[in-house]
Amino acid sequence: MDKLSVMQAFRRIVERGSFARAAEDLGVSPALLSREIKLLEESLGTVLLTRTTRSMSLTDTGSLYYQDAIGILDAVEKTEQTIREGSKAMRGHLRVNASSSFGQTVIAPMLPEFLETYPDLRFTLSMDDKVIDMVEGGFDLSIRIRAAMPDSALVVRRIGVMRQRIFASPDYLERCGAPTQPADLKNHAIIGFLLADHLTSWKLSAAEGVTTLELDPRVRVGNSLVLRDLLIAGQGIGTLPEFVSDAPEASGALVRVLPDHELPAPEVFAVTASRLGMDAKVTAFLDHLRLALRS
Repeated sequence: MDKLSVMQAFRRIVERGSFARAAEDLGVSPALLSREIKLLEESLGTVLLTRTTRSMSLTDTGSLYYQDAIGILDAVEKTEQTIREGSKAMRGHLRVNASSSFGQTVIAPMLPEFLETYPDLRFTLSMDDKVIDMVEGGFDLSIRIRAAMPDSALVVRRIGVMRQRIFASPDYLERCGAPTQPADLKNHAIIGFLLADHLTSWKLSAAEGVTTLELDPRVRVGNSLVLRDLLIAGQGIGTLPEFVSDAPEASGALVRVLPDHELPAPEVFAVTASRLGMDAKVTAFLDHLRLALRS
């Protein structure tokens, strides 16, 4: 028996003066309500209500229980209201963790508008290319870009997809030639991303099917912005997510290699620790982030 729910039902019966009217308010049957009150009385070892086919009245014990129930239920409602208002308030401290490249290329450009919109909010952005323990680190939100998230006690929400493509500089391709088929990549200088699932095994999808290549990158780096800069400098061929490649591709600093082929697209996940839902600060931040990802 849920004592708090039964206490609320008992209060409603007394204030409405009728099992039928209280049951209608609560959306249950009068019979169910009657059984709940009988169980309550049995658990207390006393009679709270005397009732006949025509009338209902409180016993002395019932009157005492009713007065105490009012105090308890009002205190619970006040506490819940305080928590609800606090969760909706745009104040306090929002702590976010993300990878260096995502933080610099996606989050940083959207931050001025977000901070101006919520001037009373304190904000911390921690950038780390390795997956950290967000609970131990005290973070409210972690943005992770991975093919999939392992099962855990954390709450994971998918907020986007990042297409993964192959790039090189025009200078490199002029010097070394442009691959015309996946197998040609074995004859080129490959720059790999240390934290990627595809560091040494590239699964390339095209209209004609999927090709898997085992590669041994000549250079391996743990930051995709460094990888981007090495590609722009003509040091080889590598893969980049679109949030890193869009700008240099648009400027012509990088060009697509094997443009009909792509690697599996990793997903963008928002990770929080609470299963009770996100508070207003996290929700507002993710709303801004979703807009940034679509732009």
